[in-house]
Amino acid sequence: MRKLIFVTQQVDSAHPTLGAATALVRALAERVDEVVVFAASATLAELPANVRFRGFAAPSQALRGLRFEVALVRELARGRPDALLAHMSPIYAVLAAPVLRPARVPILLWFTQQRAGPHLRRAARVADAILSVDERSVPLKSSKVRAIGHGVETAAFPCVGHEARDGLRLLSLGRYSEVKGHDVAVRALRAVPHAELTVCGEEATPDDVHVRARLRELVRELGLEARVRLLDAVPRSRVPELLVEADVLVNATHGASADKVVFEALASCLPVVAASPVFDGLLPPELRFADGDDGGLAQCVQRAASLPEPERLRLRARVEAEHSVGHWADEVVAAAAEARRRRGLP
Repeated sequence: MRKLIFVTQQVDSAHPTLGAATALVRALAERVDEVVVFAASATLAELPANVRFRGFAAPSQALRGLRFEVALVRELARGRPDALLAHMSPIYAVLAAPVLRPARVPILLWFTQQRAGPHLRRAARVADAILSVDERSVPLKSSKVRAIGHGVETAAFPCVGHEARDGLRLLSLGRYSEVKGHDVAVRALRAVPHAELTVCGEEATPDDVHVRARLRELVRELGLEARVRLLDAVPRSRVPELLVEADVLVNATHGASADKVVFEALASCLPVVAASPVFDGLLPPELRFADGDDGGLAQCVQRAASLPEPERLRLRARVEAEHSVGHWADEVVAAAAEARRRRGLP
């Protein structure tokens, strides 16, 4: 493949939420002659020489959309791309369609969130394919949805032995959003008296600030101040360190989520307990609990802490084979090639 356009919000490996995009771009650049990144900002020093950047930062959403379309027209004049991949933002697939469809350029969307919204439904009409971890990790029924696994930079998450010690260190990572279910993890501590819980998350919206405040109040109500830490988000570079320090990763996110940190923890040979049905093909039943069930979560934690080493290694191997960033990039390139064939393009 000659040229691929990759559209995202930001490319910066240190960003706690969007930092994974850097590894995705690198992997694509190993398989494509040229990757053109469209984003509000990018840390160019982290990207390979065959990656170019076009920025469209603006103080308002409307102006960002306009600048994006202008940049896309200019890039098209420079040479037709083989495909465009909109990363986690359906609006960019929608905005790209009037520019690229007349030129017969395939549009792909990578999406793993639970909320659909009008932009996703509109993107589904104009995109050639919607790529996701699992068919259930897209809140939309469409024949265009294609499950390709996650894109974990497994080399950054080495398998590290976790020594036995008194007490359990539980870790919950993710925004201070209601959907993340951090409160379920806090409540579960009542049934695991020898455990401590650390939550690290970003306050990305005013609602997140309120959620964190309610969590603090819940911790006080349950008398768990000495056993729960509600910390700020950390740079992505520190996530492997947090996983090494933990005994069990707790993922209580509501709905059919496919949180990337679950795969990253398994790559680190750290046991994970999770509620999402998306993990039913990856995690054994004893490590899964019903959505919102803090009692079930507590039971899973006890079992996870004693997970045998061969099982931890087996789960890491599954992540390497099915959810590595290299596998993800191969699937993206294959999806783009298939879309081109359907359009009768070489």
